[in-house]
Amino acid sequence: MSKRYKIITLGCKVNQCETASIQERLASEGYQPTEDSLRANIIIVNTCIVTQRASYQSRQAIRRAIKENPSARIAVVGCYPQVFPEELKKIEGIHLLAGNTDKPGIVDILINPDPAPLNSGHVRGASEKNLFDTPPAKRFMERTRAFLKVQDGCDSFCSYCIVPYARGPIKSMKNDDVIRAISAFEQEGYKEIVLTGIHLGKYGKEISGKSELVPLLRLIARQNPSVRVRLSSLEPGEIADELIEMVASEPWLCRHFHIPLQSGDKEILKRMNRHYTPDYYQRLVARIHAAIPDAAIGADIITGFPGEDKKAFNNGYSLIEDSPISYLHVFPFSPRKGTPAAGFKEQVDTEIIKERARQLRELGKKKKNLFYRSFIGKELTVLTEGWESEQDKTIKGLTDNYIKIVTHSEKPIRNEFIRVTAERVHRDYLVGIKINN
Repeated sequence: MSKRYKIITLGCKVNQCETASIQERLASEGYQPTEDSLRANIIIVNTCIVTQRASYQSRQAIRRAIKENPSARIAVVGCYPQVFPEELKKIEGIHLLAGNTDKPGIVDILINPDPAPLNSGHVRGASEKNLFDTPPAKRFMERTRAFLKVQDGCDSFCSYCIVPYARGPIKSMKNDDVIRAISAFEQEGYKEIVLTGIHLGKYGKEISGKSELVPLLRLIARQNPSVRVRLSSLEPGEIADELIEMVASEPWLCRHFHIPLQSGDKEILKRMNRHYTPDYYQRLVARIHAAIPDAAIGADIITGFPGEDKKAFNNGYSLIEDSPISYLHVFPFSPRKGTPAAGFKEQVDTEIIKERARQLRELGKKKKNLFYRSFIGKELTVLTEGWESEQDKTIKGLTDNYIKIVTHSEKPIRNEFIRVTAERVHRDYLVGIKINN
């Protein structure tokens, strides 16, 4: 009997890292990946519940897996069973429920010839274990960039957010383990590594009482890395001048900041339990832009949070419009059971939320277009990712400052740095001409 598995991963980069670790563990037991559910002995759904839509998509993926191959061992893991196991126990056909706390051990259970069904068993609480125990994967299938989870957990408890309940207290990978993982990725041929976490800016804080992210980056710098390193999302209060200076001066650090805004209104930020003001955020973004004019600065914003009236919405819209923000991720407010905001009064009408989200997405497209246009005529270094369109003989790639580039090529160049002159903006990317060596 062939040993095959399929993994469906929803949600964040941390989930992607954990999926890659599970894949390596399965490979070590002789299992091969497949996209065909009917050929899989094991199907794993790595879930997300950050929004109502994410929860719905997780349930949809679970039911589809059961329908497509009811004879497979089906495991549902991650945030959904961690927080809402009782909801999933109502779905017939699940063989294993495992929260984030138990995710590292699921392969040993699934490969057991006669595993006990755990969908009616106990899912350990996220706070029952406070160890960083996700082994870093050495390879990411079909990806030119490697993701390294160096931090997990969150203790911020924003009033709308379910993540602290799903991920538990903050915990971090040891410095030496980070260096070893980066070295392993270099040896595997990766040219970009994304450092990621649930709350990356709190890396090491559970040990020293303060963020150790900048000291970690200094330690990486001393290794003279041959890869470029990208930082995932960082909270506004965790971007010190020292970090901005490092990104400005270290060529291996990508000129890319993703900084959640969530609201541009002072009172709404207070209700969200976000500990900064719109003025602070705007000054931070201006400071980064002044120090690194070509840096990409992305933002998240939630629209329709309880109490967001027209004035509060306009405050956020104007802040984004007036700031050097390069792109925008827009999230309609989604009440999550168990969070304070789910019970707040002054809930905003659904149709109003949809319209505000539409306006913000249009603004985001304009900001991205303006940012891309500022590079027309310039030479850019691009890490290639293979075909954009084999039929049109075009390849795609990404710059360090998060610009998608498409250029002509007779072959599918992948995981190589090339130089491209940007010519024009097309849809959501820049079209360029490859510069021959």
